[in-house]
Amino acid sequence: MIRRITSADAKDILKIYALGLETRNATFETKVPSWETWDQKFHKHSRIVFADNGEIQGWAGITPFSNREVYKGVAEVSIYVHPDYIGKGIGSQLMKKLIKSSEENGIWTLFSSVFPENEATIKLHTRNNFKLLGRREKIAKLDGNWRDTLIFERRSKITGID
Repeated sequence: MIRRITSADAKDILKIYALGLETRNATFETKVPSWETWDQKFHKHSRIVFADNGEIQGWAGITPFSNREVYKGVAEVSIYVHPDYIGKGIGSQLMKKLIKSSEENGIWTLFSSVFPENEATIKLHTRNNFKLLGRREKIAKLDGNWRDTLIFERRSKITGID
């Protein structure tokens, strides 16, 4: 049910992303990017979909934190589940596989910036051993309104431990 993303998944991934944008509790972004822009943003490794009977129900990927060499093992998590399938454990399955894949590819720290109102995502991170580092107050505006974010981080116990 979980497999690597291919370019054939583009339409479904961007549709699920668009549905996440509509909630106004997933990201500060307000426009769906082109597939080419999305594809360039995410690491080529550690990007996966959850599919059942050929239907993509969720996706996950990581983006580099910085292009500086010292931060090559730090990445930001993105997980999106189609609203029709929320609460079925898909996010948890994607997170577990994403963590495993990221560690296999030399990522030692995963982080997420989460809106405080996004309770499901907060629980997902907490259940997967992400620590709450703090709150960024009025970090940016969405639809003209200042929003806070919570910063979660997970440090690998098997990668980057030297």
